Amino acid sequence: MSTKRMVLGFLITIPIIALLATAMDRDPRAIPSPLPGREAPSFSLPVMLTTAPHSVTSPGPGEAVNLEELRGDVVVVNFWASWCLSCRTEHVPLSQLAEQYADEEVHFFRILYNDRAPNAAGLIERMGGQSYPTLLDTRSSTAIQYGLTGVPETFFIGRDGKVAHKQVGPVHHDLIVEWIERLLAEEWSPEVQGP
Repeated sequence: MSTKRMVLGFLITIPIIALLATAMDRDPRAIPSPLPGREAPSFSLPVMLTTAPHSVTSPGPGEAVNLEELRGDVVVVNFWASWCLSCRTEHVPLSQLAEQYADEEVHFFRILYNDRAPNAAGLIERMGGQSYPTLLDTRSSTAIQYGLTGVPETFFIGRDGKVAHKQVGPVHHDLIVEWIERLLAEEWSPEVQGP
């Protein structure tokens, strides 16, 4: 082997090792989102299913939910699908907390992603119902606007209409309560997400 080839191999190998070492330091699930601190993308989506009583804040099947009309309140938007196993683990805490905060200025919505409404309705029924509406995003345009990378993902939107936090993966009771309370008290600053 010539000295030239050995030096060339060494010069090629060093950057690859440096790149791998840097990548090993990062959480592979941490995908940066530009949304925290920015205006939440607006949507007007029809309700697929709700077992909650019909009211101004909980429209019935076929009625549209318009995010703009909820400005001034806290909004929790959860993207999910019936084929997503992780989405099932967050079903109970989301439903329980939607009931707990029903009398406050907090709204919960699940947006069905890349799934069929009958499959979602069947799963919701098997899991004992849901206390807040599931919305249909048939063309996935809302998911695209929110930069969805998979399901589940949850967005916490403040009274000012800005995204305060994006949670990739299933949410749990304490995390939901923490963000809702921070947003109700208007004590949050956008999280810097990135590499």
